[in-house]
Amino acid sequence: MPQRFTARALTPVLALIATVSTASAAETDITIGMQLEPPHLDPTSAAAGAIDNVVYSNIFEGLTRFMGDGSVVPGLAKSWDISDDGLSYTFHLQGDVRFHDGSAMDAADVKFSLDRARAEDSTNAQKALFTGIADVAVIDPLTVVLTLEAPNGNLLFNLAWGDAVIVASETIETIKSNPVGTGAFRFVKWVQGDRIDLVRNGDYWGTAPALEGATFKFISDPTAAFAAMMAEDIDAFQTFPAPENLPQFDADPRFKLLIGSTEGETILSTNNKMPPFDNKLVRQALAHAIDRQAIIDGAMFGYGTPIGSHFAPHNPAYIDLTGNSVYDPAKAKALLAEAGFADGFTTTLKLPPPSYARRGGEIIAAQLRAVGINAEISNLEWAQWLEQVFRGKDYGLTIVSHTEPMDIGIYARPEYYFQYDNPAFQDLMTRLTATADPDQRRAMLQEAQTVISTDYVNGYLFQLAATSVAKTGVQGMWLNAPTQAIDLTGISWAD
Repeated sequence: MPQRFTARALTPVLALIATVSTASAAETDITIGMQLEPPHLDPTSAAAGAIDNVVYSNIFEGLTRFMGDGSVVPGLAKSWDISDDGLSYTFHLQGDVRFHDGSAMDAADVKFSLDRARAEDSTNAQKALFTGIADVAVIDPLTVVLTLEAPNGNLLFNLAWGDAVIVASETIETIKSNPVGTGAFRFVKWVQGDRIDLVRNGDYWGTAPALEGATFKFISDPTAAFAAMMAEDIDAFQTFPAPENLPQFDADPRFKLLIGSTEGETILSTNNKMPPFDNKLVRQALAHAIDRQAIIDGAMFGYGTPIGSHFAPHNPAYIDLTGNSVYDPAKAKALLAEAGFADGFTTTLKLPPPSYARRGGEIIAAQLRAVGINAEISNLEWAQWLEQVFRGKDYGLTIVSHTEPMDIGIYARPEYYFQYDNPAFQDLMTRLTATADPDQRRAMLQEAQTVISTDYVNGYLFQLAATSVAKTGVQGMWLNAPTQAIDLTGISWAD
């Protein structure tokens, strides 16, 4: 007798099929949590790393690009030739590359992008990367020549930054809210305060990504981030904001930890032109008032590597200079007295949203208070921090991670927000840029680390660890962070 299927009996079967179909569909896209929401989506006109998290390599591409291991590889330029004198770089572009609006990307777009970045009125946060470019010339639609004022051993590295991506003049006016690039994903929608949606670019010139779509979900509160991850509302969280929760994820078979290194030098940034921080003795006192390990343990639950200068410990040229600023409150008090501040002073401590800053700021304020420095805390949203601190230079102290790759050169820019003006250091960076020999460059980089460490430009705290969490089926996320990016192009779901 044939088995009879009733509607009641069929319902669980249909439910199972629906569940399998839903799971299968879900594994063609991904939702990734981020603590900070970008102020806008133009990586060529702001310093906010959250912009690059969303757009780097996903929406926008440069002539070269960083890989997860820190190497620099061809991007929109498939190859290049360097003249014998090092002053001319001829870039040969990938063929048949189109922007997301269907228009062709060619050498004219490269010229527009680089000329815009290095223009006198440029708002590019890393304009210094382009100042040595004397000319950008279009030879033909797929060939462009960069002529330099002096040899630059960093050029291919510099062109891999998010600040150097190629954009189109036709869409530049709306780039902040509707970014149009050449990358493997197209921008779909930005729900302010909630999420940004991307979809796979079906006309991508390169290798098609495995993902069909991606959502960046903004969750600023660490408790809410933990709840969303545990509920599996999100598939991964890049740089999870509550390191105290990481052991719970590690013990849960649904998740895996991705613990690596970043380029994020976390520093107590100091306004070197604001009294009393224009006095080296005061800056030195600050350095000796800080217990780095207490900050790493208290704010980061042990995740982080102490640093004594603005340089990543994983870089081959790194030297350990933490001994220049050991925790010594008595010495800090003596230095303050020598500087004329035996009774201490009051200053501002303006903190951006990340947990390392807010939590670290409370610990540092207590440590400074113990030596007579009253640091009045102001908690700022990211846009406020960029306006007041980074652009306005209206602050005494702040805490921030500088996540740009090998960015010690910012200390050669007197106009930069901590306003350090040292002509000898500026000359050293000029010579470094013109030097290609690896041994000479290593020696110069070590000299540079020593100069800013012994000049106590900032309080050097720790190298930010990459502490991401993902569902066990997610593969291809970067373990380390050679630049600030959530590169979707290599991410997929395990079969």
